[in-house]
Amino acid sequence: MLRNGSEGRLIMSCSCCHTNMKKGSRACPACGQRCLQVSRQTMLHQVQFPDNQHLAEGEYLFCANRDCTTGYFSPSVMISKSQLRAFQPGQTAMLCHCFDISEAAYRTALADGTAAAIKDFVVQQTKEGLCSCESRNPSGRCCLDSFRQMEKAGDC
Repeated sequence: MLRNGSEGRLIMSCSCCHTNMKKGSRACPACGQRCLQVSRQTMLHQVQFPDNQHLAEGEYLFCANRDCTTGYFSPSVMISKSQLRAFQPGQTAMLCHCFDISEAAYRTALADGTAAAIKDFVVQQTKEGLCSCESRNPSGRCCLDSFRQMEKAGDC
C-alpha cells in the first residue's frame, strides 16, 4: 500500500491484477471510448463457453462503456457483452466482482454511512492477495479505483 503525496490518501497496489496486464489503449470501434488491453487469462474466464474455446491469440481490449454492446475487440474480432459472463440479462451492475459487491449496495452504504467497512474489507482482502481481479472482473483490473470514483462522483 502506498501513500499519495501530501493528500495522504491510501493507494492500494493490487498484485493480483498486474502480473499479466498489457499496456496500450485504443478506441472502441462501436462507441469510440478509450479501451485498455486485457490478458488472455481474463478473456478465457469472462467469455462464455463454448466461445471461450475459440479465442485466437492476439491483443484484445475491453470496452467498459455500459451502453456499448462491444465487450472485447481486436483488429479482426468483436466479442459482444452478451457473450460475457458478467453481462447477462438481469444481472446487477457490479462494483467488485471478486467479493460480489454491487454498485447499488455500495451506493446504499455510502448513503447510510457504512461504506467504509465495505471498502476496508476489500482493501484488506486485496492486500492479502485474496482477490481474483484478473479472472473475475471483465476489465481484468482491480476495482479499488472504482470505489474511489464512485465516492468522488457522489453517486449516492
